[in-house]
Amino acid sequence: MRLANKVALVTGAAGPMGLGVARRFAEEGASVIITDVSGRRLEAAVEEITPLLAPGAKVHAHRASVLVEAEVDELLASSREHFDRVDVLINVVGGLFIDAKYTPVLEVSEERWDGCFRVNLKGIFYLVRKLAPGMLARKWGKIVNVSSVEYAGAAGHADYGAAKAGVTSLTRSLAEELAPHINVNCIAPGIIRTTAIRDVGEDVAREFEQKNLMKRMGEPLDIANAALFFSNDESSYVTGVTLPVSGGLWPAL
Repeated sequence: MRLANKVALVTGAAGPMGLGVARRFAEEGASVIITDVSGRRLEAAVEEITPLLAPGAKVHAHRASVLVEAEVDELLASSREHFDRVDVLINVVGGLFIDAKYTPVLEVSEERWDGCFRVNLKGIFYLVRKLAPGMLARKWGKIVNVSSVEYAGAAGHADYGAAKAGVTSLTRSLAEELAPHINVNCIAPGIIRTTAIRDVGEDVAREFEQKNLMKRMGEPLDIANAALFFSNDESSYVTGVTLPVSGGLWPAL
């Protein structure tokens, strides 16, 4: 098992991508700490993950918004009651703020602009700042951030594209600052079968499918497998990379 005896923290773990990562990591022997803003969905996630755990591995769930520093502190304090460390950090939390509607940048509200940057970057900032020192002390750690192929820019989603560009830039900065003991990489999903698909509508989703080379929508498992590669020693010589998982849809929608 590629993650035996490792402890991974996954944010946004009650959503399809985060849950997919947590499930895949459990299958590979990891103990997992899962967090999300929805306590009810976290309980359901625990029920899905528990049967997949290797002997001796555990799952710990704690409801928190990683955008609020006090709640991040509570999450980590709760985690320390069960584990003495975090080896792998997967930052899934992010997305469009308010709605997914096509909105020209001249019509984007300040609330939407500021909110989009906050939801995509604040949690990464808090968690890396609090967990990286321990990884450095142990001389081993993996951090994986989730961006989007829209980081290259997309009309109608200027706020989202700019925020995701921030995620990719932050990934590179962290890789340089935390090397050689921590690998920091980024996944840039294309169109993935998640709850966000309902927001853009079926017609738009089908249009995106036809733009990629594989002519299908990606699955949360596709993201989970990329995260798994970045989170074990098979990727020990890989850092600062942004990997598109997009069916060939690149660089932008």
